[in-house]
Amino acid sequence: MKIIICFFLSISVVFAQKKSDWQSLFNGKNLDGWDIKISGHDVNVNHKNTFLVEDKMLRINYKEYTTFGDNYGHLYYKTPYSHYILDYTYRFTGTQTPGGATWNVRNSGVMFHSQSAQSLSYDQDFPVSLEMQLLGGLGSGARHTANLCTPGTHVYMNNKLRMEHCIDSDSKTYDGDKWIKARLIVLGDSMVHQIIEGDTVLSYQNTKVGEGATKNFNWKQWGFSEEAAAFWEKRNGEPLKEGYIALQAESHPIDFKDIKLLNLKGCMDKKAKNYKSYYLEMDRSACKY
Repeated sequence: MKIIICFFLSISVVFAQKKSDWQSLFNGKNLDGWDIKISGHDVNVNHKNTFLVEDKMLRINYKEYTTFGDNYGHLYYKTPYSHYILDYTYRFTGTQTPGGATWNVRNSGVMFHSQSAQSLSYDQDFPVSLEMQLLGGLGSGARHTANLCTPGTHVYMNNKLRMEHCIDSDSKTYDGDKWIKARLIVLGDSMVHQIIEGDTVLSYQNTKVGEGATKNFNWKQWGFSEEAAAFWEKRNGEPLKEGYIALQAESHPIDFKDIKLLNLKGCMDKKAKNYKSYYLEMDRSACKY
């Protein structure tokens, strides 16, 4: 099933190479279209310029920090999506900011199916989401990237519920500050593929809210208000079909560029002017005649 879907999507992309089919999420000039939420700060307060644009790169940096201080942050794209292919290139740089947790050395991620920046509690460290976790090599053995972490969520692999908070991929280890090409294929709540340098390194299905997270995810520990924790507890077990894309700030500098998205949800009526052969999910409201 995994091979069939990957092959079909690859063929679909071949027929979708017009620049107009792909949407650039980052304009290379500023943070237009993105919302900031850093734990302990209001929405769109860019504490110590954590998120900035330099040389056509979107940079998560800590130049103005003396210590990290648990300022976990995320940069959220303005539009939610459900079915899409996300391409981006990333690299870790320099050294970790003093005060960051030891597990956050060369550690960041791309969150997806995430709640919005506006819906987070004031002191919330991580959004309820799925995370394509990015790890850089430490020059001392294997350290996989494009792993899966599940803050307030769970998934299935081969029809089996996976309860771990983070699940390792089978990627290569990438040491140093080199640029790495990544791709994320998301098909609602049915299937996700995580790809690094052309290799599919992790696949999973049936993405859900909670599904056992009440035992393994400490809502209060991660800064959820009582009201927010109760809200997500009530949604335990619900399919997680769509949400926002967010870039993570966890104390180690990381750069992103070439962030673009191919929406796989749209008008599938061949009679419509905006019909696309590669769409996999129907959106009747998008049809234009």
